[in-house]
Amino acid sequence: MKKLILFIILALPFAAHAQDDLVKKLDANKSDSAKKKFIFTPVINIECTDVKNQGSSGTCWSYSALSFLESEMIRMGKKPVDLAEIFTARNVYIEKAENYIRMHGAVTWGDGGACHDAINMYAKYGALPQSVYTGLNYGTKKNKFAEMQSVLKGMLDALVKNPNGKLTPNWKTAFTSVLDTYLGDVPETFTYNGKKYTPRTFADKVVGITPSDYVELSSFNDKPFYQKTLLMVPDNWSFDKVYNVKMTDITDAIDHALKTGYTVVWATDVSEKYFSWKNGVAFVPEKDWEDMEEEEQKALFNGPKPDRVITPQARQEAFDNYATTDDHGMHIVGLAKDQTGKEYYMVKNSWGEKNDYKGYLYVSKPYVQYKTTAFLLHKNALPSGLKQKLRLN
Repeated sequence: MKKLILFIILALPFAAHAQDDLVKKLDANKSDSAKKKFIFTPVINIECTDVKNQGSSGTCWSYSALSFLESEMIRMGKKPVDLAEIFTARNVYIEKAENYIRMHGAVTWGDGGACHDAINMYAKYGALPQSVYTGLNYGTKKNKFAEMQSVLKGMLDALVKNPNGKLTPNWKTAFTSVLDTYLGDVPETFTYNGKKYTPRTFADKVVGITPSDYVELSSFNDKPFYQKTLLMVPDNWSFDKVYNVKMTDITDAIDHALKTGYTVVWATDVSEKYFSWKNGVAFVPEKDWEDMEEEEQKALFNGPKPDRVITPQARQEAFDNYATTDDHGMHIVGLAKDQTGKEYYMVKNSWGEKNDYKGYLYVSKPYVQYKTTAFLLHKNALPSGLKQKLRLN
């Protein structure tokens, strides 16, 4: 029961008003001496854009994926654009509302999404620069979506009850009007750097990615490897499938991507005591938190410590019993070593710069093997052997 309560509390960064609460909880697990006792040396550091702040919204999936697309522009030799995360999120709300109505309310609602959502919305709706669509149409300086989400959820639940006995064709217009009120109208055309665009032409001519080039992967022992399988997490509202790979393929793929100049969108669990936002470090200690003495708990981030050896069975068990939950999306942009030689991924977050590393974290490879729920990258970033196993051209 305690684990279930912890899951309910901490698996909410995708909910409309939960991010601030989550950050406060993670900030509580901090050590003032951690930064002094960890010495990180970058090995690979791929260029990316500035750290953003998703505010009180569960739109981390959009912030991480659009940060990734901005890095893709840099990789392709383009000048990166500060892309509008809330334009992408707004399009998901519309698509998700249709699913919610179709499924009679028996599907997850809220801000949450998955890595593939940003690519899917880009393919269908295009993209906008942040300067054209901030999503701040209601008097705040940062996202604060609780009121809007309450209104949207109430509207959808009323529609599911179907008081007329038959849905009218106006429900989607009414729903979109609420989004317009809170987030702002979407421009049909706009001017950027002296040229006129639509969201579609801006995506095609300025951003310039090919959506079909991107693949999403995860690892589940109970499904066939190197085939597509349904991503069984609550925020996969679109019921997309991912390529199922072995646990060691997760870090092998990320390593190869970074070494060849590609970054990675990473969806993961952040509810464990050994994920510290304030300290900017995540690893898997050899002991469970409840098995540690008080002094060991206090010293958890007072310098490097060995990671637990993660097995595929342990990874699957954690996913099956809700110890691993679909909490948060971030952007892997590099690789570093601590003073003992242990490797960590350099991860760009979207909670602003109020931690020891100005918005970044250092995450150990065992943590990534253990807690990853999915990751997305360019298909050419995969090792050739893995690409062949997945039958990708």
